[in-house]
Amino acid sequence: MRKYLLLGFLAVMFTSSSLLAADPAKEPLWPEGAPGAKGTEEKDIPTITAYLPASEINTGCAVVVCPGGGYGHLATGHEGVEIGEFWNKQGVAAFVVEYRHSGRGYKHPAPLQDAQRAVRTVRARAEEYNLDPNRIGIMGFSAGGHLASSVGTHFDAGNPDAKDPVERVSSRPDFMILCYPVIAFDKPYTHKGSQRNLLGDDAPAELIEKMSSELQVTKDTPPTFLFHTTEDTGVPPQNSIVFYMALKEKGVPAEMHVFEKGRHGIGLGKNVPGSSAWPRLCVMWLKNQGMIPDKK
Repeated sequence: MRKYLLLGFLAVMFTSSSLLAADPAKEPLWPEGAPGAKGTEEKDIPTITAYLPASEINTGCAVVVCPGGGYGHLATGHEGVEIGEFWNKQGVAAFVVEYRHSGRGYKHPAPLQDAQRAVRTVRARAEEYNLDPNRIGIMGFSAGGHLASSVGTHFDAGNPDAKDPVERVSSRPDFMILCYPVIAFDKPYTHKGSQRNLLGDDAPAELIEKMSSELQVTKDTPPTFLFHTTEDTGVPPQNSIVFYMALKEKGVPAEMHVFEKGRHGIGLGKNVPGSSAWPRLCVMWLKNQGMIPDKK
């Protein structure tokens, strides 16, 4: 009996570990230095860490992951590493971005530049990663959700004349996944800390409007999945709701889930009644969008 139990345990361990192609590799987003960098210390170097699934389950889909942290720090554990590992089990490549923020001495536009660069990087290197360049999305949690939504509402087709091949490709994500996101600024339900850390205390009205994502939605905004919780008092669910309504008004495909239980920052929502279903629902949505093959 012990022999069979041991064999079963080893089989489970082997299956779990084989879902990752290799140890995650962290690289600087800008090998020659980020735009507006104030120095060359670690805090001045935004990075991207690749979590690649094993080749036998690779779907060709990828997600750029923006951890939260109120634009003052980064929750790279439950909103970074755990997310990358989750997506690898689904056969999806994940790229966790450690972007510049106020805790590192940076405000707008540095975080947006870093996240846009991350999308371009994955798309430009899609062949290397065995990915489809037309199935590269972005996701974010809390303030990282604001950053992801900013990338989805402020993008360009790339500069074909750029010397850097990464800058030649589009920064538009093919889909967005926004998890209890900060969205609106200067509202009763705004997360004031995120707004202050990103824009400062005396930002002009034009900049506040520009960085209020619900006001920047167009018909070209990528299809979006949102989830939030009613119990979230840190970033109230009105943030997701106003973004969903803006998407609906512009005819952009969107799906939103507002669960009852769960404080702010629940990540994958493990053991949270109801809310723990969001990762499964998100995978189903990606299949419905044609981003992940539906193997029925």
